[in-house]
Amino acid sequence: MADPARAAKLAQRIKVVVAEALGRKVKDPRLEGITVTDARVTNDLQHATIYYTVFGDQAVQADAAKGLEKARGVLRQEVGRNITVRLTPTLEFVADQIPVNASNLEELLRAAKKRDAEVAALAENAKHAGDADPYKSDIPADVDIDEDDFDEEDTDLSGNDDIDEDQSK
Repeated sequence: MADPARAAKLAQRIKVVVAEALGRKVKDPRLEGITVTDARVTNDLQHATIYYTVFGDQAVQADAAKGLEKARGVLRQEVGRNITVRLTPTLEFVADQIPVNASNLEELLRAAKKRDAEVAALAENAKHAGDADPYKSDIPADVDIDEDDFDEEDTDLSGNDDIDEDQSK
């Protein structure tokens, strides 16, 4: 097994080689709008997954996927020439979902910002439901309360005030 650092370096090299080969070697018009976003290689260096994006509708994206499948052999041959490993990894192309996820996230952020503005508008004219100080006490402010004031020794738990200390009435 190769170490993950070597696999990561190889993945970056494959990403660059495939992107350059798409621009120079492959003459398919369906592949002109493709951007290679990422590449990952397994630790045994046998399989490479290449992530790409294509701007356009579903038909353009489907055509790009078909074009990549058709050009897979040429791209693998170009990768084999430009990397220094014993076996050329197989290539798998996966449409990257980052732009879709980013647009969904932006929409969620817009909705949250709108709700925050509505809450802020409601909070401007809001009043307290109860007193302004919900923690006020019945004890006058000029009386200091120590922790010693609430000792268990000071509390008569029996509730019987008639009894002396020597148990006589």
